[in-house]
Amino acid sequence: MFWYHDELERLEKKVRETKFTPKTVFFGSSTFTLWSDVEKIFKDQNALNLGFGGSTLASCTWFFDRIFKDINAIESLVIYAGDNDLGEGRHPEEVVLFFENLVYKIREKYGNIKCSFIAIKPSIARKNIQGSIHYTNKCVQTLTEKNDYLFFVDIFENLLDNNGNADNQYFEDDGLHFNTKGYEILTEALQKNKHIFPENLFQNI
Repeated sequence: MFWYHDELERLEKKVRETKFTPKTVFFGSSTFTLWSDVEKIFKDQNALNLGFGGSTLASCTWFFDRIFKDINAIESLVIYAGDNDLGEGRHPEEVVLFFENLVYKIREKYGNIKCSFIAIKPSIARKNIQGSIHYTNKCVQTLTEKNDYLFFVDIFENLLDNNGNADNQYFEDDGLHFNTKGYEILTEALQKNKHIFPENLFQNI
């Protein structure tokens, strides 16, 4: 996974230079990396964006210890990843295993903090695997329902058109990444699920 080298160094530098104590960390792929104002939107949750471009759930798990090495205490972790795994041909069951392994690492370091998985979005560019995306989401949702500290934030249905396909009004021209409207859907979903954030920090959501 040497191709993540520059991104990992960027995250390590960001952690070193962060002037506040993060309580909520957004961790995952380019859906977070490209979300330029997420830390401002969730400022009251002491949010830190540690998304890294092109990442998979596999790489999030692999590099978790390195990225979070100097983050000693957080209360909430929000994850978005998995569509790149499926896009690379991995099976839904593999993605679920990666998530389970990531949660294990989170529990080892931080104990029973709040850990949330944002549903893998449907996208125009990955219409051919939409069934796998939907199945993976259902499997992860079932897993989160078995633990009081795991949460599933569903955005999948809100991104579909009347024919059940990814609605192009929410995506950039590449058919893969969110545009402003897509991020509005994501923001609204998170703000409606204030229980996933530290309880003493969500008064302004």
